[in-house]
Amino acid sequence: MIIEKKLSELIVGYYIVEIKKQSRKLKLASPSHIKSIGVINNLRNKGVESVLIDDEKTLVVESEATQEIVEEHLSSNELTPEKLQIAKQIFTESKAIQHKVFSDAKDGCDLELEPILEVTNKSVDAIFDNPDSLACIVNIRHKDEYLLEHSISVSIYLSIFASYLNIDKVTAHEMSIGAFLHDVGKIMVPDNILNKPGKLTDAEFYIMKTHANHSADILNRTPGISKLSYEVAAFHHEKLDGTGYPFQLKADKLSKYCRMMNICDIFDALTANRCYKEGFSRFKAFTILRNLAKGDCHLDSELVEHFIQAIGAYPVGSLVQLNSNKIAIVERRNKLDSLQPGVRSFFNCEKKEYQDSEEIDLSVNEDFIVKGIKASDLNLDMEEIIEFLIMQA
Repeated sequence: MIIEKKLSELIVGYYIVEIKKQSRKLKLASPSHIKSIGVINNLRNKGVESVLIDDEKTLVVESEATQEIVEEHLSSNELTPEKLQIAKQIFTESKAIQHKVFSDAKDGCDLELEPILEVTNKSVDAIFDNPDSLACIVNIRHKDEYLLEHSISVSIYLSIFASYLNIDKVTAHEMSIGAFLHDVGKIMVPDNILNKPGKLTDAEFYIMKTHANHSADILNRTPGISKLSYEVAAFHHEKLDGTGYPFQLKADKLSKYCRMMNICDIFDALTANRCYKEGFSRFKAFTILRNLAKGDCHLDSELVEHFIQAIGAYPVGSLVQLNSNKIAIVERRNKLDSLQPGVRSFFNCEKKEYQDSEEIDLSVNEDFIVKGIKASDLNLDMEEIIEFLIMQA
């Protein structure tokens, strides 16, 4: 039911449909929930006297404690156009630096650490300020640039994981640097092996495994690399049961940080699209991680469960298909129900065209998520999607 409410009657959780009375000529950009007391104060300062709300979409606030939960649920990790723009800038800068890293390594030159420190520091700062702020970076992928983008994505995942576990920012930054550089040794692996679409022969796999040795050697001779950054990079293929490579280290030699790195590395490798294969869904990848932690004893089972919680069923920045045949981007998590996040629709599957974006709170809407998807599933480009959403805003 649509009801008129005076400004003095508004509370966090109401769903504003339209401005009713005002002293100016403001227009509501789109219907949305009141996300904080600051929104109400802002309306008052702009001369708004009353609004129309949709009473059926109100998020009920029964106490001050509940109101705090609702405010956090609505606003703490929202993916705004500003955050999309920052994420895109960091991604572009990271790729340029990563490209130079591989080029220098191939030419036998020392790596320039300063640009790496700067861009990873930007990422860690952004993630620690808001863990979901750069989540969309891992979705901006190109099948033929896996080598560059994989290391960037793993670095992002590891920083999100570190933030979730309340690891201090200095340590998280050192981990992020190691993740950013962990696959630099692959530049020494022949392209016909590195990009082979089928299963590697034993001889080819032996050569492929040498990339971990090359990464360790390159970092060893890079001035300023911390011990933790080195270990995160050098030990990313080690397994708890000692069957990993290149050093066959067992659990007692692998720190929590290295164990976290191994989980992030495997998860991104499983979910990323490559020129010769499509990546698995997050849910399939979660299952594989759990299996590697249980039967195979390759991964730390407790940390695997923490990682799954940190990433979530529908991470901010990921794409979902709704029952209404709309494609939407996840804008914010719902801590009250992880399967009903706040999303913004932007594409019509039936017409196969972009449409005006619409904010949808799935916890109070008839729409629901049918499945998580990737932009490539619909022959869309994630960078194009982000540009469209920025322009829409």
